[in-house]
Amino acid sequence: MRGLLTLRLISQNLSGLHAALSKMVLVSPEVSEALKTGKPVVALESTIITHGMDYPVNLQTALEVEHVIRENGAIPATIAIIKGVLRVGLTKEDIEFMSKLKREEVRKCSKR
Repeated sequence: MRGLLTLRLISQNLSGLHAALSKMVLVSPEVSEALKTGKPVVALESTIITHGMDYPVNLQTALEVEHVIRENGAIPATIAIIKGVLRVGLTKEDIEFMSKLKREEVRKCSKR
């Protein structure tokens, strides 16, 4: 009986953790579907959009890289934190938004 109670508590805690994480991490439907079906996914940093190049070259480059990845049968998963939410697989609108931000408006999030 005690083991069953422990399993229920663990299950409840994991359920709560999953709910909390789902509010902090947003995986696009396209990336989620690709991961479920085993389709290749290519992770891309958003740093090139916000710190690597100036607008509009950054926007054009990011969209072109995603296009090339799709042409080769994979799904691009550009990763960024937008308004406190870790997003995996940005929309075109997300990329446009980030590309227009000034460098000083964006923090780099890395361990280095």
